[in-house]
Amino acid sequence: MTSRFPDGSVGGRADLPIDPDLDLDDEDTEAQGDVFALRAAPRRRREWSVLATISLGGSLGSLARYLVSVAVPVAPGHFPWATFLINASGCWALGLLMVFVLDVWPPNRYVRPFFGVGVLGGYTTFSTFAVETRNLAGHGAWLLAGGYVLASLVGGLAAVGCGMIVARLVAGLPVRRNLEGKRA
Repeated sequence: MTSRFPDGSVGGRADLPIDPDLDLDDEDTEAQGDVFALRAAPRRRREWSVLATISLGGSLGSLARYLVSVAVPVAPGHFPWATFLINASGCWALGLLMVFVLDVWPPNRYVRPFFGVGVLGGYTTFSTFAVETRNLAGHGAWLLAGGYVLASLVGGLAAVGCGMIVARLVAGLPVRRNLEGKRA
């Protein structure tokens, strides 16, 4: 069952961008019937060009992460500034990128997979964040480990917001939207 909104759109806002990977002509999107019924997974074409784009972006992003980690060495038991800066700057870049992808640039099949999944996915690192948190705790620096986790979470969210604000200012878009979804 699809829901109709006051603006006449079905299932969402008509003025918001649509995911370019979404197949709007799929027959199952109109009549879902029992949402809990078991269905066979739909066969999807492999998009080798998109996978190659993601791979190329990931290799560039992981190379950039390596270079930052070499430039900012961290001694055991100390605050892991390299990973913190990598993840915070990656969050900032993601906020910036998503404004440009969704509100500024025309739809492109390869931009979001290359930059969002590939470059930023290879650049940012949750696994190193988790290992460094565990290592801090293992060295008895529990307070530092907790501070690192808190600073990473709050810093990442703040960085995304700042990236979005900067992108909107650069693009000449209003920084906020009002509650009805219209630009203020």
